[in-house]
Amino acid sequence: MSFFPKISFQCEVEEYLTRMFRNNELVAALGTHEAESKYQSLLSRLSHPPGFTTVRVNTHLASVKHVKKLLFEEIQKQFKGQHVPVLEHPKLQDILLIPVTGPRTDLRKHASEVIVGAHCGYAVLRGAHVYVPGIMSTSRSMKAGDLVSVYSDIEGKCKRGAKEFEGAKVFLGNGVSELSRSEIFSSGGPLKGMGIRMTEPVYLSPSFDNVLPSHLFLQNLPSVVVSHVLNPQPGERILDMCAAPGGKTTHLAALMRDQ
Repeated sequence: MSFFPKISFQCEVEEYLTRMFRNNELVAALGTHEAESKYQSLLSRLSHPPGFTTVRVNTHLASVKHVKKLLFEEIQKQFKGQHVPVLEHPKLQDILLIPVTGPRTDLRKHASEVIVGAHCGYAVLRGAHVYVPGIMSTSRSMKAGDLVSVYSDIEGKCKRGAKEFEGAKVFLGNGVSELSRSEIFSSGGPLKGMGIRMTEPVYLSPSFDNVLPSHLFLQNLPSVVVSHVLNPQPGERILDMCAAPGGKTTHLAALMRDQ
């Protein structure tokens, strides 16, 4: 049984995937059972975090070998000595990979619960802590320093400030509250700052909050591949028509040696 519920899509996405993975040509080539098995495998993978966290090294400032050593030391601090390897990508020379392990099924859930929005939940699965804007609900009496279990509202039905929630939710792990319930849902001032520090996430994935910010850029592998496929050369003029926040743009500049 999958740790997470089966992923659901908007109708147009479902129709597109059906055309791609359940079309007559594919079924004829693989057989109905094999084609359906591959489609279900895709859905399962999409409902879980990637197997690796990918970071791009700023090779202008340091070598990949040097940054790899620094990153390994940082990760050991986060995971309190647990051995988590840092790997070099076999083909992309400016990329480091950190294996993501999980899901952990042995975590004890606490009575005090925190519900976060789906987007916040995605970030937690990738190694982030929980920040105040992502918190939708907490237990009535939650205080700073309490041990809490964090859940994601996967259907977006939890009302902000609710004192309890009985809707569909997915367990993301345990943490320690940095703020009380009253501080989180206070009407005065902007919503900001860390709300829950994750100490036992379901997936062990390192946090990159202020980790070697000058040396590393957290970037999904497909975005990195784009720049390598383009293979920009020094002196060329390149217009990035989809630059937000600019990961591929800065990568292109690095590959062009800022020329």
